[in-house]
Parts: sequence; C-alpha cells; structure tokens
Amino acid sequence: MFLAAIDIFKGADILIYPLALCSIALVFILVERSYALRTSAILPDDLVHAIVAGKPVSGGEFSVLARVVTFAEEHPNDPDAVKAFARLEIVRMERGIPYLDVIYAGAPLIGLTGTVWSLIRVFSSVTGDNGLPDPAKFTSGVSLALSATVLGLMIAVPALVGGGILQRRVEKFAAQLDVLIERILARSAAK
Repeated sequence: MFLAAIDIFKGADILIYPLALCSIALVFILVERSYALRTSAILPDDLVHAIVAGKPVSGGEFSVLARVVTFAEEHPNDPDAVKAFARLEIVRMERGIPYLDVIYAGAPLIGLTGTVWSLIRVFSSVTGDNGLPDPAKFTSGVSLALSATVLGLMIAVPALVGGGILQRRVEKFAAQLDVLIERILARSAAK
C-alpha cells in the first residue's frame, strides 16, 4: 500500500509540486476558517441573549457581534452605517473561502495536465520497429499517468465539500446577524 502511494506521487511527476501547494492551501484554509467561524467567535450566546431580551449588552468582547454592537453605539443615529459595517464583517467572515473554489477547479485540471503529459511520454516510447510497446512498461506507464488525475480529484473533493460547508455557515451567521442588527437599531431608535 505504501509503495503504491509512492508510485502515485512519482506518476504525477513535476506537477506534484503545484498539487502539493493546492493541498497545503486547502488544509490551511479549511482549518483556519473552521476555527474563525465558530459560534463563540461570531455570535456568542450571552451577547445574543442580551440583545434578544433587550438587556444591557455584555460579553463576547472580541466577536463579530460585539464589534457591530460597539459600532452601533458609536454611531447611534446612522443605521445605514451600522448595516454597512455589518456587511464588511460578513465579507471578513468569507475571507479565504473563494480560494477553495479556485482549488476545486484548478486541482483536477493540474492533475489532468499531468496525466496527458505522462501519456505523451508513454506513447512516445513506442518503437518504430514493430509499432508495439512493451506490454508491461506500457500498462505500468498508463497506470502511473492516471495518478496525477487521482491526486487532483483527491484535492478537489474536500475543497468542494469544505467550501460548501463554510459558505453555508457564513450565510447562516449573516442571516442571524441581520436579525440581531434590526434589534440593535430598534433599541437605538427607542433611546
């Protein structure tokens, strides 16, 4: 099994480097955004409950919601500015997620390029004497040529799934934040 994995990496040839770069970027973005988009960093429960109940706001000091509340308190007569600031916070939450789409689209294409590159080498090894390749080398070469595509797809699938999950999480937080902003603005207008 281990030797088969090494053969797959060898089969990708020089394109293993961009595929490795895609893989590293994928893991970094997924881990960093998963950590950054946890509920306590965006909409901490104590702060949400205080806003919904109309109580004095406290807690969740470094969260997205706390930054919006602070901005709203500093600009009490400007609801449009508060909404614009909240949109900027949502854009900040989406940071890095579009790169997952690039990885999702690019990794299989890099893998396919590696496959075509390797197949060209395999077919160019056909001798002119009888026009037939050595069957063992030919079969091995074709199987190694497909390894780059496999690697590209193994990178693309987690990028697609992870990007979808993270985007849905941002959309959910954005909808919740929108409702909470209306409560914050209504409270500011009542003062």
